[in-house]
This record gives sequence, structure tokens and C-alpha cells, in this order.
Amino acid sequence: MLLLYMTRLRSDLLWVPTFAILVAFAVPWPLWGVDRVVAGLPVWIWWHVAWLGLCTALFALFVRSGAWERGMGQRPDADASSGRDPSGSVGGDRR
Repeated sequence: MLLLYMTRLRSDLLWVPTFAILVAFAVPWPLWGVDRVVAGLPVWIWWHVAWLGLCTALFALFVRSGAWERGMGQRPDADASSGRDPSGSVGGDRR
């Protein structure tokens, strides 16, 4: 049990520098002063399109890994094994 906790803690802590890098490169620093246009749009626009796609993929991976629930103080493994969703209802009915 302790080994599982330590593995999750390490993987959760790996998300901190990952998101720090995403924030640092959200501004297209290497493209300042570049006037190049590709497919009718400035290159820095394409930077943002690609960056947002990368952020979306990494956030989806972050949520699927269970780190989001653990960070919010929930236990995703216990909810999955009990048949309850995080709201506490059985069967996922959220009316």
C-alpha cells in the first residue's frame, strides 16, 4: 500500500513541472519579432493552436491518471470499486 502511495505521489509531483513548462511557453517567446505568415495566419497564431492542442491532451491525461481527484481530496479508486460516482449517487444518475 505504501509503495502504491509513493508511486502515485511521484507521478502526481511530475505534473507540477509539466504544467509550469506549459505556462512558461504559452507565450510564443521564440516568435517575437517574426513576421512570417503560414496558410494566411501569422506563425504565432499556429503556435497557440498547437500549444492549446498539447495542453488539452496533457490535461486529459492528467485527469485520466486520477491526479485531479487526489488533488481535490477525493479517492477515485474507492469510488470506482464501490459503484458510486463522485457525487455519491449509485449508478451515475445525476438528476
